[in-house]
Amino acid sequence: MRVPLSWLREYVPIEVPLDELAEKVSVASAEVEGIERIGVPDADDNLERFRVGRVLETEKHPNADRLQLCRVDVGEGEPRQIVCGAWNFGPGATVAVALPGAVLTGGFELERREVRGEVSDGMILAEDEVELGPDHAGIMVLEEGPEPGTALAGVLPLVDDVLLLEPTGNRPDLLSVYGVAREVAALFDVPLADMPGGQTTGHVPERQVEVEVEDFEGCPRYIGRLFEDVQIGPSPLWLKSRLLAAGMRPIANVVDVTNYVMLALGNPLHAFDAMSVRGKIIVRRARKGETMRTLDGVDRRLEPDDLVIADAERAIALAGIMGGEETEIGESTTTVLLEAANFEPFTIFRTSERLRLRTEGSNRWEKGVDPYLAAPAAELATELLVDLAGASWTAHSDVHAGLPERPLVRYRPERADAVIGIETPADDQYALLGRLGFDRDDGNVVVPTWRARDATREIDVVEEIARFRLEDVPFTLPVRRAMFGTLTREQQLRRRVEDALVGLGFSETYTPSLLPDDETAWKLPEPIAVELTALRTSLLPSLVEAAQRNVDAGVDRIALFEIARVYLSNGELPNERLHVAAVAQGGFARAKGVVEALYEALKAESRFERAEHPFFHPGKTARTSAGVLGEFNPRVLDGEWGALELDLESLFAESREPVAYEDVITYPAVRQDLAFVVPEEVEAGDLVDLAREAAGPELREVEIFDVYRGEQVGQGKKSIAFSVAFQSPERTLSDEDAAALRQKIADALAERFGAVLRSA
Repeated sequence: MRVPLSWLREYVPIEVPLDELAEKVSVASAEVEGIERIGVPDADDNLERFRVGRVLETEKHPNADRLQLCRVDVGEGEPRQIVCGAWNFGPGATVAVALPGAVLTGGFELERREVRGEVSDGMILAEDEVELGPDHAGIMVLEEGPEPGTALAGVLPLVDDVLLLEPTGNRPDLLSVYGVAREVAALFDVPLADMPGGQTTGHVPERQVEVEVEDFEGCPRYIGRLFEDVQIGPSPLWLKSRLLAAGMRPIANVVDVTNYVMLALGNPLHAFDAMSVRGKIIVRRARKGETMRTLDGVDRRLEPDDLVIADAERAIALAGIMGGEETEIGESTTTVLLEAANFEPFTIFRTSERLRLRTEGSNRWEKGVDPYLAAPAAELATELLVDLAGASWTAHSDVHAGLPERPLVRYRPERADAVIGIETPADDQYALLGRLGFDRDDGNVVVPTWRARDATREIDVVEEIARFRLEDVPFTLPVRRAMFGTLTREQQLRRRVEDALVGLGFSETYTPSLLPDDETAWKLPEPIAVELTALRTSLLPSLVEAAQRNVDAGVDRIALFEIARVYLSNGELPNERLHVAAVAQGGFARAKGVVEALYEALKAESRFERAEHPFFHPGKTARTSAGVLGEFNPRVLDGEWGALELDLESLFAESREPVAYEDVITYPAVRQDLAFVVPEEVEAGDLVDLAREAAGPELREVEIFDVYRGEQVGQGKKSIAFSVAFQSPERTLSDEDAAALRQKIADALAERFGAVLRSA
């Protein structure tokens, strides 16, 4: 929500510095993300170079058909000659003038210069040149009144500050300038202006707008007003500038009025071209198979749960979201039907999400708008349409099935003191609540209508008092009466994995759990974006994307890891598994070294097998009992990249933590090197496993240190060399003992794999 300070000051006096205002609102009401300065620069007396001028004479430029020479009085005695390319004014017009030396928006500094041989001693301004509107087709013609030479900043909002507010979902009342003003008035205990439109005009036409509400649950209230003799045209500068400052694009007076009222009061409106409406207005649910084309030109298929505004023949608007193209306000419109309604939040949210169509209006409706706000919104819009579009209000209807009563909440001031931790006298509490619109009723408080959805319990009212007293709460630490608890084994091992990867030079990253994945069954029925459609089944695609972004940014020595959940097939609900994945430059050797380091950190033994994976190079892929590792295929990520993805539960199952004490063997070990010739397809890990099984516990260590292929072993075979250590906890092993163990290994490998022990 963008809140221009000039607009806010119209409803509440701002008597504190802007930084103090922003801090107070952030702490007590809604986060202020920043303060944006808009308009022309106001440093170095720049605003003094912008003045009101009066055009005295105009004539065609002697050397240019599209330019004219203007003599403009800017309050200096002698008029200035200014060359201008616009033709929408003449002698006697009051205009906005920038003098030489003035700095316009964007940092452009105006100079006295010649234009086609004629001196131009300033600039007559168009609205876009000072950020007061989007139009550059003509210059701004001001209303008569200000004298030539008057400071333009006193006539037009050349400079403004905008609060960038982010209200929470339970405070839709802060999605309006008046709602923010009401909050500021309460926080600083200053007077609040009457709500614009809060006072009726007194005249209500007897003629009725024919409105039928079939679904009061979806539409508790519908106000319809008919205006005739409407003149469509541009909005005045003050209205354009306010819309732009609040982040909306001016279009034309009627549409701008509806947007202005929504921003001012928080109740979205809609205007129909009444001549395009066939018969009465009907608020109903969509019919099965019904379609309509919305204002954005999209044909939309409706569902029976969608709430629509219809006439006697077809749907003409998606209630609370967007109007229909067939009843759009255009330049030829002369009769306008104004809608000021109230819609049930979930109905609007469901349709908006299904159609992926979010608007300023739907954003407010889905959070809940005060049903009592429709009447002031209609009144304010009526005043503006009559004033700005020359309209005549000729018919009116207000259809509802009874408006809700203000909620009554039991309240105990002593309960607030106990919860907040500091004492606030009861009278002071009720005074604070009164500033927020709450009324006292014996032992209860009556909640204002604009807070009826979120202040429903006593603790909600206590929170209102706490918001005012936060600055008085002392900074204290909680008293520790006992200390207990420790990390679980899984938590300890996870931290060890994280520490090991950081120690190996990796940086942790966090990536979305959603991907554009067509292979998983876990797809979102209503994804928020086309690139976030399904729950991921692997972390590697996310890390590939993160690595590629770093490559594109020119980063060197990239090494990233992530620990997160993946969602695997498992019946009706996904099997959520915690994985660790890593990617780094360095190819297969880097990935294998990292996996070995992780296993070692967890006191586990790593064992690798050949494997295949769609991301990895066919000849450089391996698998452990916990996952997969390999070198990326260049089509996945260009260059030599190693990567791994391991299931942490499986990895932790292999850890020998906590480590149990084992007595040190004091007898010496017998160390030998063994080499076996085996067929090429036999894996070294299988040989190690069988050797341990054959020799038993006296084989204390076994490590592969060489693999040889060549003429000496023959085609289709390889020689694998082991370093082994035989050791007994009971005695010193003799050479004969070692020979017997060696023979057991050789016999077992020969029987299962056809291995031949090579001689020295």
